[in-house]
Order: sequence, then C-alpha cells, then structure tokens
Amino acid sequence: MGNIIYSLTAVFQITVFAIMMYYFILAFFGLKRKKENKNYTPTKKFAMVVAAHNEEVVIGKLIESMLNQNYPRELFDIFVIADNCTDNTAKIARKYGVYVYERFNKDQRGKGYALEWIFDKIFKMQKKYDAIAIFDADNLVSKNWCKEINSKMLEGYKVVQGYIDSKNPNDSWIAASYSIAFWTQNRMYQLARANVGLSNQIGGTGFAIDTDILKELGWGATCLTEDLEFSCKLILNGEKVGWAHDAIIYDEKPLTLKQSWVQRRRWMQGFTDVATRYFFKLFKKGIKERKWFVIDCALYSIQPFFTLMIGISLILNIIQSNKGVHVFLVSYLIGDFFFKIIGIMQFLITPLILKLDKKISSGLFAMLVFYTSNVFLLPIFATKADNYFEVLLIDLVYNLAFLLAAALFLGKKKLILFFRFLLYSLYTLTWIPITIEGIIRKNNKEWNPTKHIRNIEICDVQ
Repeated sequence: MGNIIYSLTAVFQITVFAIMMYYFILAFFGLKRKKENKNYTPTKKFAMVVAAHNEEVVIGKLIESMLNQNYPRELFDIFVIADNCTDNTAKIARKYGVYVYERFNKDQRGKGYALEWIFDKIFKMQKKYDAIAIFDADNLVSKNWCKEINSKMLEGYKVVQGYIDSKNPNDSWIAASYSIAFWTQNRMYQLARANVGLSNQIGGTGFAIDTDILKELGWGATCLTEDLEFSCKLILNGEKVGWAHDAIIYDEKPLTLKQSWVQRRRWMQGFTDVATRYFFKLFKKGIKERKWFVIDCALYSIQPFFTLMIGISLILNIIQSNKGVHVFLVSYLIGDFFFKIIGIMQFLITPLILKLDKKISSGLFAMLVFYTSNVFLLPIFATKADNYFEVLLIDLVYNLAFLLAAALFLGKKKLILFFRFLLYSLYTLTWIPITIEGIIRKNNKEWNPTKHIRNIEICDVQ
C-alpha cells in the first residue's frame, strides 16, 4: 500500500512541478522588452464603452481621462451604460456630452449582459467604428491609450489588451498585494507571451476588439469572467490577443480582505465555469493542429484546478515533513539544494520585475534579496530547536530583524512596502481556500461589484 501511495504522489507532484516550471521559465521571457516598430498614424475609429453600476463616485474622472486622449477627437466616441443604476451615474456622465444609455434588467445582471446589450446598439448605428474598447467605471486611462492600441491593431491583431496598472497601491496591504500581482502578471504572463509569440489574455478592462470579428463571433460572454470566456472563444477560432505594454489603464483595487475575497471568488467561479466548457475543446484543437498558443490558453483556463493541485502539494509536503509518511517530494528528484535555489528564484523574480518597472527602489530590492537567505538559514536554526514553539520563535525573530533593518536603512515609507511585500505571501495563500469556494459555487451567477468610496484623478497616478 505504501508503494502505491508513493507512486501516485510521485505522478501528482511531478505533474504539478512540471506545470509550475513551465510558467516559471516562461516568466523570464518577460524580463526584457523587445524593440517595437510602432505606427502612430491615427487610423482606427474607437467606440469606448464603460459598463457602470452605481458608479457616481468615479465615473466623472474616468470620462475626463478618456476625453484627454492624445488621439484625434473625431476618431473616438465614449459610451456609458448606466446598468441598473439607482444613483446619479447617468446624470453625471451626461454632463460630459458622451453617449449615455440606461439599462434596467433585473434578470440579466452583470457586465457581460450589459456589454452584449450595448454592442447590439452600436452595430445598428449609422456611424461605424473599427473597434470597440472596454473599460471599467473605476478606471483611469492614460492619454496615449488609443494611440498605442491603434498601433498594435495596425500590426494585424483583432483584439489588443493594454497594461493594467493600479490606481491605489498604497491604500492597504490588500491593495498593495493586488498591485504586485497585476504588475508581475503584466510582465511574467502578458509581455512574456507577446515576446515568444503566444496569445495574450484579455484582462477584463482596457482592451479593444475589432468590430468585424466581434460581429462574426458574437460576444456571448455573459459568465462571471466574460474576458476569459471571449479570450477562449477567440483563440478557439485561431486568433491571438495582442499586447500593448504602453497602453496603460489604472484600475482601482479592493481595500479589504473581505472585498478581495468576494471579487477573487467570483473570478474563480467564472474560471471554473469557462474551464469546464472550453478546456477540452482548446486542448484537442491545440494537439490536433499542433498550435502551442492554443494549448497554453487551455492550461490558463484551468487555473482554479491548478491552484487546488498546488494546495494539495503543499499539504503533502507538510505531511512528509512532520509525520514522515511515505509520499513523494520533488526535492527527492532534483535535490534539496537545487529545490531551494528554485524557491529563491521564484521569490526574487517578483521584486526584480517591480524593480525593472520602477515600482520599488534599489534599496528595497536589495533588502528583499538578503531576505531570501531564510531559505538556507532558518532550516539550520530549526534543527537546533527542541519543539515547534522554538521554530516559530526563530522565524518571528528573523522577520522582526529584517523589519528593523528596513526601518533603519530604508525609512518608514519603504518599511511599510517591505512589510506589505511579506504579506503578499499571505495574499497568495488565500487563493487556495478562495479557489475551493469558487469551484463549489461555480453555478452561482450572482454579481457582486466592488464599492468605490473616493475619487482619484489621472494626475495622481502618472
């Protein structure tokens, strides 16, 4: 029985490790930006669409940033959908002279339905558009967004995603964790795939779709992650999503763990729903046509299940370390030293990306590099401990020492950043229970938008 368990856990752990290494190796291709030959001739005419539900606090500043585009005014129009609103969203939007449509439908609630509704109206208009761009009401749009998206679409891409930045990275540790996650994803996932010729993924906001391809395929993406659903549909039809690294959108991040939990659970519900409908179609097509970008999309669609596998892998490691049960660990395969080296590299790639994008200082980056010594030092100290309490105490003293060093050498502001970076690990771990809940609640289509309580202008984030 012990050998069977060992064999099963070996297959499982190696599979998890192989997928992790695929993503890890791919991430390194995002460390460097390739030189692009951009064409800034203003050509594409954009319908810029905002789906808003009770967004009176933020809608005005978004429209102001959209109207300030460094792009001919006659080549873009703004459409605001006041979707089931009970506040002054529509009234405020009309003051800016943009198109405002009020929609009331209690049965078909959510962004996906609202977008499908407005697309039909835009298609029937006498005025025609080359592309439709999608934004969230809490966004701010950089002045070169249209110019950069236009350039990328002139390369032949039917769908282009822009760089999703953060409006409020310093508001709380949750907002900071979200910001770190998006900053790293922009390079490790999006830019990396653009550099190696894979398809990117639509990120929910700040993307543009060629009107003809939207008419041809139909939107039909009305689940809780309409962006992923349309990405899968697009890639299933042989198209790739382009990436415009300089087309920046600033997105507001949740402030509390509760808000974050609800939003990420919705994402996992939507991911699970899309995965059950598209994974096998994508994987089959990718294998049959030998197109890796299709297989890559299939792997991306099953993120909830892969996250669950990582959680199980962590539990197996804890069981083996504390109980001595006969299960397989990847460190047996590659050696404990190299396993720790990989762990250090996985930890350091995130601050390295933040350093490249000038999100953190050189001093904070150096402090984080020194902090990774815990991979080697803490196990040595732990062997001298007599019980779990002493192990925890050693770990606590180690972290307090680095926090003190950060305060002394970097100052209060960077101390807070260093502490929040450490909490980012906790944020990452919360994905496991959130994913489990999301999988269980897959069929719950209830939409829970994040409430916004303050206004931020584009000048505050650039």
